[in-house]
Amino acid sequence: MVGTSRPRLLGVLGPGLITGASDDDPSGIATYSQAGAQFGYGLSWTLLLTYPLMCAVQIISARVGRTTGHGLAGVLRRHYPNWVLQVLVFLLVVANTINLGADLGAMAEAFVLVVPGPPKWLLIVFFATVCVYAQVFLQYTRYVAVLKWLTLALFAYFAAVITTQIDWKSLAQGLFWPKITWSKDYLTTVVAVFGTTISPYLFFWQAAQEVEDIHAYRRRHSLTHSPQQAGPALYRIEIDTLVGMAFSNLVALAIVVTTAATLHVSGITDIQTSAQAAEALRPIAGEFAFLVFAIGIIGTGLLAVPVLAGSAAYALGEARKWPVGFSRKWQEAKAFYGTVALATLVGMILNFTEIDPIKALYWSAVINGIAAVPVLIAMMLIGHRTDILGAFIIGRGLTTLGWMATGAMGLTSLAMLITLFIKN
Repeated sequence: MVGTSRPRLLGVLGPGLITGASDDDPSGIATYSQAGAQFGYGLSWTLLLTYPLMCAVQIISARVGRTTGHGLAGVLRRHYPNWVLQVLVFLLVVANTINLGADLGAMAEAFVLVVPGPPKWLLIVFFATVCVYAQVFLQYTRYVAVLKWLTLALFAYFAAVITTQIDWKSLAQGLFWPKITWSKDYLTTVVAVFGTTISPYLFFWQAAQEVEDIHAYRRRHSLTHSPQQAGPALYRIEIDTLVGMAFSNLVALAIVVTTAATLHVSGITDIQTSAQAAEALRPIAGEFAFLVFAIGIIGTGLLAVPVLAGSAAYALGEARKWPVGFSRKWQEAKAFYGTVALATLVGMILNFTEIDPIKALYWSAVINGIAAVPVLIAMMLIGHRTDILGAFIIGRGLTTLGWMATGAMGLTSLAMLITLFIKN
């Protein structure tokens, strides 16, 4: 699997790093903040458990894109019933649109906390416009470079955790010997963490970015047509994904630890939004922790909103046989770019309706959880089909972890549905 020529780490990092970083979007920050505020260090173990599962499913999705030269939706369209594809794409587009709308609102709230004055509606419009402009008009390689730089915003959470006084014994217990309770609140938060870290839009995005790189770099070809490229390509995918998902989970852990060490010990246990978490930190952890936490929300939002809109456009475009990809000029893929703009516009408009953004985000998580299981099952089946991947079917290790992730998300989805009907 390892080629003779190994590129340097910075050259290797790309789709996996951006995918992992986008997973820590403002909505995810709210989930991790709630986990830390409500349960202290008690849910830290979830981020250890999800790491190998995340790595496996993201490596599989990346390998599908790099091997076939098609994104997940494109492969599903060619090899599976159309109704399955259309249902999954519909769920993905709906969930992504709600999610990015919530992220736009969170970015505006965080900005107002840092720089009071501008009206929230104006900031929502501004951030939506910036995200759409970057996706439609920036050259693909420059656009990817911008996304890579935006991942630096996540270092804000490492800075925040440094300023807090951590109970290392409690953290170690939460990571390696947790006390699991079977209350509705505990179960709901575990479900939310799993649904946030293993989400369908990440599968579609990373596979599509591998395809984009084939088009953007002339020397790269799909592995089914150029099997001699397999060594360096699969090595790059593995390192890129392992680093990207590690970065993602370490940031999530930093958020849990920061809020556990500050909000939880101060008796603040109900956090609904990422901006609320930042604001609650100010009197407890100090101005610096508050500031870097709030700035991180804005930076991660600028990274995540394009990924959410882009993954929806990739999936819908491949399902409809449209020309897709940010490596194309907008004149060459009008429907694709139109979907990006429309998803962002609808998400923006959701902020100006009577819809409760917290409830909308919850239902987005429910939809993502429901969609994740069939997508994962399809990916695992694809991973063993020689008529699709040729000689590059997945091995025993990825198979084991992939099916574990599928089973975990199946149980998570079932638990999520149960929490809708049970009482404490």
